[in-house]
Amino acid sequence: MQYFRKATALIKPEEKTVLVFQGGGALGAYQAGAYEALHEAGIRPDWLAGISIGAINSAIIAGSPVNRRVDNLRTFWHRVSSGLTGQTVGPSDIMRKWFNEASAFLGSLTGAPGFFKPRAFAPWAIAGDPMAQISLYDTLPLQETLAELVDFDIINSGAIRLSLGAVDVVSGNFNYFDNRHCAFSPKHVAASGALPPGFAPVEIDGRYYWDGGLVSNTPLQRILSGGELESDLCIFQVDLFSARGALPKDLFDVEAREKEIRFSSRTRMNTDQFRKLQAIRMAAKRLMDKLPDDLKDDPDARLLEKIGNDSAVTMVHLIYRQAAYESHSKDYEFSRLSVEEHWKAGHDDVVETLNHEDWKTRTRPTSGIRVFDLAEQRLRGKKT
Repeated sequence: MQYFRKATALIKPEEKTVLVFQGGGALGAYQAGAYEALHEAGIRPDWLAGISIGAINSAIIAGSPVNRRVDNLRTFWHRVSSGLTGQTVGPSDIMRKWFNEASAFLGSLTGAPGFFKPRAFAPWAIAGDPMAQISLYDTLPLQETLAELVDFDIINSGAIRLSLGAVDVVSGNFNYFDNRHCAFSPKHVAASGALPPGFAPVEIDGRYYWDGGLVSNTPLQRILSGGELESDLCIFQVDLFSARGALPKDLFDVEAREKEIRFSSRTRMNTDQFRKLQAIRMAAKRLMDKLPDDLKDDPDARLLEKIGNDSAVTMVHLIYRQAAYESHSKDYEFSRLSVEEHWKAGHDDVVETLNHEDWKTRTRPTSGIRVFDLAEQRLRGKKT
């Protein structure tokens, strides 16, 4: 399928382009494929926000020369899947499910190259390392991979804004590392993906941080907070867990469904709340423009001026849809076969979206935000 390759055909001149990447482990290859299609279409992000695996993908994109972004993403995903390059036996869903479960089990024993390795391989090192005593895997390989693939000078130049979410282990507070306010290193990226009890917290400036997904797995609120709306935004929100799903049929389904609900992070609720708040902000801005000069110094008017904002947000919501043979292990199943499938699914969903007539004919939202979920429309159409 062919699609537009010029950014001017896709992004309005007054818009900033934002990519928002949810956490989801091995499913993150879907985000990489989605980015590849956006990149091929000429779309270049002004701001990336990510959590967990979304933080890793975001850092690789933000910290690579434009012509190396897709290649560096491919290098990362090829490396982490290089330990599980086998193929399934037979075409049936049940055979594929067994393959995926076996791959997830083997990966939990051996780790993922360039990402994490089991501490059980070096039991003599556990006794003298407090972090080893509270985690199952060592993520030093991830930091080494990031140091190789990511140019942190590019990130710290601020050419592209980067915001990564993490949780302070001691205070329990959610925190964003932002290159507007701090200098990044591989530790900042690893901290955003340090999901316990598998991974140890990462120490930065005397504080210890775990995976941001413990509090919120989607950094959308960071983008939609009133103070960050400096212009119109076009947001590509790439989620790895769907809030909607079927009623479980067994305990394995229960675990998979529970994980989806917990990590979907209520994206639709956040957008609904933003729509209501932005309608108020836009009304405040219009009201201030109508007030006579002698009322603009009134304390109530000054308050309205602070919250007034007429920025418009267009959001494309892309969600990975679980295959029939996938289970609760889908986020830690790093087989090459699954990684390539996830990558292709992300790429195809973006191509479908950019070719959709609703997207090509979109106009500036008048009520604060408009959400497109065009890949979902395609799936619904196939079922009817």
